[in-house]
Amino acid sequence: MRILGLDPGSRATGWGVIVHERHRSRYLASGTLRLGAERPLPERLLRLAEGIEGLLRDHAPDTCAIEQIFSARNARSALVLGHARGVIVATLARAGLPIHEYAPALVKQAVAGAGRADKEQVQRMVAVLLNHRGAMSEDESDALAVALTHAANTRFEPRS
Repeated sequence: MRILGLDPGSRATGWGVIVHERHRSRYLASGTLRLGAERPLPERLLRLAEGIEGLLRDHAPDTCAIEQIFSARNARSALVLGHARGVIVATLARAGLPIHEYAPALVKQAVAGAGRADKEQVQRMVAVLLNHRGAMSEDESDALAVALTHAANTRFEPRS
């Protein structure tokens, strides 16, 4: 199963693709969609939709996992992040892909063993779990952590 993990943002969205087979996960690719902080929101959202469509074309995932919103600095930040998540979810749904959402604390628990793990702990554990030796941004490691969380949860789903 090829899983696309996404860490949504309105200025930068992290993404990571893993393959999960027989209780093992393997790194395929990751990156960050930089949307241009100086651009107006509608333009950033359009670039986000186009970026997600490109990822779907390039990596052909079987399923997608996305991090849920947990908090924001203020109401405006939460609203803007909600717009970005909406664009992502709509783009994935339009492509007919299954979408799985995970709370940040669950992602941290699944990857680092503690729901309050910091970003550095998550990043280190993602690198270890995927045997990834290259540099990766926090956005990428967060997206890969979401994909790994879904992979861990597939062990409990019946096979079809």
